Amino acid sequence: MNILLVAATKEEIDTELFKNYSILISGIGIANSCIKLTKTLVQEKYDLVINMGIAGSFNQNIKIGEVVEVIEDTFSEIGFEADKNFQIFSQDIIKSNYTNSQKTKLKKAKSITVNTVHGNTNSIKKIIERLNPDIETMEGASIFKVCQELNIACLQIRSISNKVEKRNKKKWNIPLAIKNLNQTVSEIIISL
Repeated sequence: MNILLVAATKEEIDTELFKNYSILISGIGIANSCIKLTKTLVQEKYDLVINMGIAGSFNQNIKIGEVVEVIEDTFSEIGFEADKNFQIFSQDIIKSNYTNSQKTKLKKAKSITVNTVHGNTNSIKKIIERLNPDIETMEGASIFKVCQELNIACLQIRSISNKVEKRNKKKWNIPLAIKNLNQTVSEIIISL
């Protein structure tokens, strides 16, 4: 099986552990991941794309360091304001929500893909009321979209580095999240 591992930053992936696999460092954000992944998939055929990275959790039942499989992802900021309310465009105008069938035994998560990570209590409250996500990332829905458009199987595996709350990096644990992420993705690949 020809597998492509996609991470936003080189810090999120253990290149030595995955030295026998193709790795794409997409860069942070929706635009970077769409452009770089599309260019890569047009040049070479892959059977599976595994999008791996860290994420922030809104869900208090998902702990820091826990690894989840994203099975639903939404571009949370593609839409319009209707006075005081924000609405996502209807699916017949633009597809902004992507679902993926369960592929692992990991806890399942509903994600939003954002351009700006949340760190303000008011905006956090609003996004929870509007979409009730478990986690947020800056690339996930874009990876799903590209793979869906090119008809390539895709997994999104995320490890929680922090809670989505008023920004306080002292409470984050990026090293634990990255360690658990790489170990879990390695186990998933072995099980394929």
